[in-house]
Amino acid sequence: MNIHEYQAKEVLAKYGVPVPVGYPAFSVEEAIEAAKKIGGNFWVVKAQIHAGGRGKGKFKELPADAKGGVRLCPGLDKVGPNAQEMLGNTLVTIQTGPAGKEVRRLYVSEGANITKEFYLSLLVDRGTGRVAFVVSQAGGMDIETVAHDTPEAITTIIVDPSTGVTAADVAEVVKCLGLEGDLAAQAKPLCENLYEAFVKSDMSMLEVNPLIIDADKNSLVCLDAKVSFDSNAHFRHPEWDEMRDLTEEDAKEIEASKYDLAYIALDGTIGCMVNGAGLAMATMDIIKLYGEEPANFLDVGGGASREKVTAAFKIITSDPAVKGILVNIFGGIMRCDIIAEGVVEAVKDVGLKVPLVVRLEGTNVEAGKQIIRDSGLNVIPADDLADAAQKIVKAVKEAN
Repeated sequence: MNIHEYQAKEVLAKYGVPVPVGYPAFSVEEAIEAAKKIGGNFWVVKAQIHAGGRGKGKFKELPADAKGGVRLCPGLDKVGPNAQEMLGNTLVTIQTGPAGKEVRRLYVSEGANITKEFYLSLLVDRGTGRVAFVVSQAGGMDIETVAHDTPEAITTIIVDPSTGVTAADVAEVVKCLGLEGDLAAQAKPLCENLYEAFVKSDMSMLEVNPLIIDADKNSLVCLDAKVSFDSNAHFRHPEWDEMRDLTEEDAKEIEASKYDLAYIALDGTIGCMVNGAGLAMATMDIIKLYGEEPANFLDVGGGASREKVTAAFKIITSDPAVKGILVNIFGGIMRCDIIAEGVVEAVKDVGLKVPLVVRLEGTNVEAGKQIIRDSGLNVIPADDLADAAQKIVKAVKEAN
């Protein structure tokens, strides 16, 4: 689950992490009032969408030379016009895709006298299964580019969960960033508090880019913050419901979450319904191998009910980009007859306007196949994964 920058900073502030003073704004008037409340004579107005690259982004409705989604405002008279230009318009960034995202809220924060910018993030290291700090002096830049071009500029520090952040961990961060004196001393509480926020808030990712040195305060400040929560921990955090912005999420993904379906919308044309994340990934790969693109990742899980399968099928067919559907089930815990009943019920409810290939194998497979045969549906059967992928790709190409 993703949240907005201003929400991420509110979470970090609760753990004593230094962040700029700032407030969200949902209108031009609120943006001006936020600037007055902050005080001073220099502010930053930021578009709030669930995507990075906002500063370099472009608004669809504005001239090509217009500023992006992060505006510097040296004077109160600049806040209103900049807020007006952003609210209600569509911001396109490297992460939004060409469709962009409508800006419905802003974040107004105090300005900063930046001496230097760094990159700092926390994530779960896959190799060790532990939380790791990823730090670099290349702050404010695309970290993927830095990792590709100059991987030696990035340092990864694995934290032992039995000890938490140690003096040795902090020393590595300080060395990597080249901090000295009081700034080096500030790194200790910064790292400890960021780690505590990450663990206690059940984050899956915390990115501070940039972490800056504010010359006026001679202090480290998290100028930007991007946070993702581990959705599996939702039951421990009822407060997340108030932080969730449904306007930033795909409608199909929202519907899938109601049925506890693991669904992610993609840009392809073949809808997939699979049980098991690994099999779902393999199914998407083999669709690409045979010349088409998957329209979604969908894992119905090992214990799906007929109602859950029906819901999954309806979500797939609601996507206008879907030109064909591949159902690929290996019945272990999941029974093939349950899948078949769900597919038949869904098709009878919503209709079938695109080719459908079904591959069933495992528990109650013959019963499942018989249900499909008796349904009278125009279903293309497949014997194995390769056969299923080839058949759905062929059917889609012939239909178009």
